[in-house]
Amino acid sequence: MKATDIIADGFGRIREIVHEAVEGLSAERLNARVDPAANSITWLVWHLTRIQDDHVADAGDLEQVWQAGGWAARFDLPLPAAATGYGHTARQVGTVRVDSGELLLGYYDAVHEQSLRFVRGLAAADLDRVVDERWDPPVTLGVRLVSVLSDDLQHAGQAAFVRGLLERGAS
Repeated sequence: MKATDIIADGFGRIREIVHEAVEGLSAERLNARVDPAANSITWLVWHLTRIQDDHVADAGDLEQVWQAGGWAARFDLPLPAAATGYGHTARQVGTVRVDSGELLLGYYDAVHEQSLRFVRGLAAADLDRVVDERWDPPVTLGVRLVSVLSDDLQHAGQAAFVRGLLERGAS
C-alpha cells in the first residue's frame, strides 16, 4: 500500500465520522452548546473543515474551497473571511451557526474531494517536500497531512461526543 493511499483512507474515515455526527440533526441541535464555553457540532465541523481546506490548499498551491466554491458567502459568518476557528474565543465560537446540516456537509464534502484529488496526485517523494520552514525541524508535506488528519479526527470525535450528549439529554 502506498503512503498516499493511507492518507486518503484517513480522510475517508474522517468523512464517515463527520457525516455520522451531523446527519439528521436539527439546526437547533447542530448549534447547541452544552455550556456557554463549549464548542457546538457546527463549530467543530466548520473548524475542522476550514483547517483542512486552509492547510491542503496551502500545501498544494490550490485555492481554498471556502472562497473558490462560494462557501464563505453561503455561511455568511460575522468573522474575517480567512478565519479558520484557530484561537476562537467562546463568543466567536457562538457566531458560527448554520440553518441546516446540508450546508456543513456540503462544504465539508467539497473540501474532502479537493483533498482526495490532491493526495491521490502525489508521489511518495512529494511527502518529503518542505512546506513550512517556520518550525525546527521544517515541516514536510507528509507531516503536515498527518497533522491535519490528527486535528480533524480529534474534532470529528468531539462532534460525535457532543451529539451523543445532546441525544441522551433529550431522552
